[in-house]
Amino acid sequence: MRRILIVGAGQAGLQLALGLQSNGYDVTVMTNRTADEVRDGRVLSTQCMFDTALGHERALGLNFWEDEAPRVEGIGVSVTGPESARVIDWVGRLDGYAQSVDQRIKMAGWLETFAQRGGQVVVHGVAVSDLDYFSRTYDLVLVAAGKGELVTMFGRDASRSPYETAQRALAVSYVHGLGPRPEHDFAAVRCNLVPGVGELFVIPALTVSGACDILFWEGIPGGPLDVFGDVKDPAEHLRLTLELMKTFTPWEYDRARGVELTDAGATLAGRYAPVVRNPIGELPGGGLVLGVADVVVANDPITGQGSNNAAKCAAVYLESILAHGDKPFDRDFLQSTFDRYWESAQHVTKWTNAMLAPPPEHVLNLIGAAGQLPPVAQRFANGFDNPADFENWFYDPEKAAGYLASVTQG
Repeated sequence: MRRILIVGAGQAGLQLALGLQSNGYDVTVMTNRTADEVRDGRVLSTQCMFDTALGHERALGLNFWEDEAPRVEGIGVSVTGPESARVIDWVGRLDGYAQSVDQRIKMAGWLETFAQRGGQVVVHGVAVSDLDYFSRTYDLVLVAAGKGELVTMFGRDASRSPYETAQRALAVSYVHGLGPRPEHDFAAVRCNLVPGVGELFVIPALTVSGACDILFWEGIPGGPLDVFGDVKDPAEHLRLTLELMKTFTPWEYDRARGVELTDAGATLAGRYAPVVRNPIGELPGGGLVLGVADVVVANDPITGQGSNNAAKCAAVYLESILAHGDKPFDRDFLQSTFDRYWESAQHVTKWTNAMLAPPPEHVLNLIGAAGQLPPVAQRFANGFDNPADFENWFYDPEKAAGYLASVTQG
């Protein structure tokens, strides 16, 4: 039986661990927190998983909360104009519904499931020196912990990383009591674009205290939304969130007047630079480790792809490991496994980096046209599930014009 160590207990690490476990591998997961500590801690992310990523969970029987979590059936876009009025407002239907499950629930539940099924969980911080030893005692070591010392083993790939600094300041609040959007009678992620300022995302979700909504500001650094860095009090964090909504997205504020935080750990703030790293880490003793998900491809959450990327990465790595059989996990295997993941991740990175920059005229035309042409709105929405499709109509002005002409004439 092949022995595999996974360092990190997030979406990718645990999905991969449970998948390998179900195929008879001897898997150890190392994490710095127990399941209870995760469940009782602060929120971890703003995850919204689309149909393809959810399918990877279903294939492994890990969709434990599918019947409880709100079904997100659309993506809506609003754009703020002069005097904070909406100049664009539309919603596109998803072909398959999305869902957002608070990672405190999911990661705690998956970690407990892994242990109940006989997997070994080691709760301990891991240093590079530890991995040097483990690389000699396990057949394969995977690093799925996207923060801390271990990430430094994976050098930045400058050719795939156009940004050296954070492009957004992030602020998250999980709330109860948000009113419905009167424009439609189904749950949708709402993307509110405030040109030159940032973005507000509103995401229906499931949290530790039931159904909720996530209010998520992405602010251009140094701008009016970049005010959460020193805020420690959750109530003050929410007060600032609502004040900024009242100023920049009053239509969202109108339905948020009575909201309350879901729990004491319901806020999060921070920032990080988007980066693609080299996938293979080299240890002092000569051993090699493979980076997983956001260890090697970390995008800004502006396109909501983090947990989706993680699920897709785990699915690719699982398939690659199973197909490899008893052959050694050498450098060629590690590189080719990452390259298979990059086939999809490259499209996410290109799209995300494009959305962080001021939109060119043809993109503004596309966003505006979606308000008049439902097929355009629907194609935008389903690009969240399949970002590779943006290559066909979004980036190039001629392709965009041709696509709009075809929809108009059709």
